[in-house]
Amino acid sequence: MGNGTSIGRVRGLGSAHGGSHHWLLQRFTAIGNIILVGWLVFSLLSLPSLSYLTVRDWLAAPFTATMMGLLVLNTVWHARLGVQVMLEDYVHEHGNKFAVLAALNLLAFGAAAFGLVCVIRLALGGA
Repeated sequence: MGNGTSIGRVRGLGSAHGGSHHWLLQRFTAIGNIILVGWLVFSLLSLPSLSYLTVRDWLAAPFTATMMGLLVLNTVWHARLGVQVMLEDYVHEHGNKFAVLAALNLLAFGAAAFGLVCVIRLALGGA
């Protein structure tokens, strides 16, 4: 089997202690997405019509704009967590892994910023 004790053979090969935190975050964001998307569907179905003016006026309410902002942030965060796991599993070289994870973070930040700017513009009566 080799030299040394059992613990000596596996030292350094165990858990990085980050997987359970990541897994929990992904589950919490999934629960948040279920709640927020349920709210969105219920709210949209309760509107008298789905015309642009009606939806714009609905989105101009502070509570609605806040919930939409939370939906944007939670959805982007959940997607980023899922894609990160996929990239960590399939990109093996450390330099490439760093590059794709950095690109993922930039893309997620850009998507969240774009979504929030859109919600804020609509909530403030723009567009």
